[in-house]
Amino acid sequence: MKRYTAAILFTIIALLISTLNLHAAPKYMFKIASLAPGGSVWIDQFNKFAKEITEKTGGEVGFRIYPGGVMGDDQAMFRKMRVGQLHGGGFTMTGISRVVPDFRVMAIPFLFESYQEIDYVKEGLIPDFKKQFRDKGLEFISMTEVGFIYAMSTKAIKTYDAFRSSKNWIPTGDPISEIYLDALDISPVQLTIPDVLPSLQSGLVDTVYNSLYGSIVLQWFTKARYIIDFPYGYAYGVFALNAKKYHKLPKSHQDVIQAAAKTHFPILLKKTRESNVESHQVLQDRGIEFIKLEEETITILREKRDEAIQRLVPDAISQDIQDKTFKLLDEYRKQ
Repeated sequence: MKRYTAAILFTIIALLISTLNLHAAPKYMFKIASLAPGGSVWIDQFNKFAKEITEKTGGEVGFRIYPGGVMGDDQAMFRKMRVGQLHGGGFTMTGISRVVPDFRVMAIPFLFESYQEIDYVKEGLIPDFKKQFRDKGLEFISMTEVGFIYAMSTKAIKTYDAFRSSKNWIPTGDPISEIYLDALDISPVQLTIPDVLPSLQSGLVDTVYNSLYGSIVLQWFTKARYIIDFPYGYAYGVFALNAKKYHKLPKSHQDVIQAAAKTHFPILLKKTRESNVESHQVLQDRGIEFIKLEEETITILREKRDEAIQRLVPDAISQDIQDKTFKLLDEYRKQ
């Protein structure tokens, strides 16, 4: 009887120790920040990604996420990574491209016509991106997506002249948008993403750019009630970690992170695209008006895009990455 009781006690103690280990502070804690709001598909899927890693590393690797821009914009997040206050982030293309300029190449306006084109070009460019991020002390884990973006305004815009006379916003530090709008004879207002909604409310800007789902989660649709029903461009981002801290992990833990990324970020991509499709109907139900552009205006916008591309090299992007991007896009379109 004593042996039986001792065995039970031993089992209970072992279970308690196991439980304590699962809830102990992780040996390797990564503090991660993002501009994505809590409750969005981006943060929800990241939490699942992080949970799987913690479980599969026996609780040794953990993530603490700071969503909704509480750690500042992309540049503030990067500065905090450099001093060890943060160890990674979900960065927008615009913000992190001030560190890795070539990463912005896929954001050229009116470049892509389908997600199939995007996926093909992206896969061809990722090896270059990974190397360039590592050169800057960042470990590129996965690209993320906002999706096709649209011009959204507080007033109906149907013509080139109406578009040119509006007060356009561009993200701070986005030379591609700046060069393109300059070609259109537009002087944009540069703002960080958290400043956009207050600026729409005050009238500082009246035309902004976002995905359909992004306009809902950031509440921009409450002021920008007209959407040009023609994709302006493609918006994306990256999840990256501090390379030094990442490479301190045991190889087995690095492998767990990479495997989880291959599982969860494709799911996130699918959910993001589904959310954008669903958001079209949601916005219509909320009274948003989708505006058709005149064909003449579309022609002008594309011609000015071609003019702007000639001015991007070498200050905005390198000749090498521009050539690779257009070569991949041409390859896909010839298939």
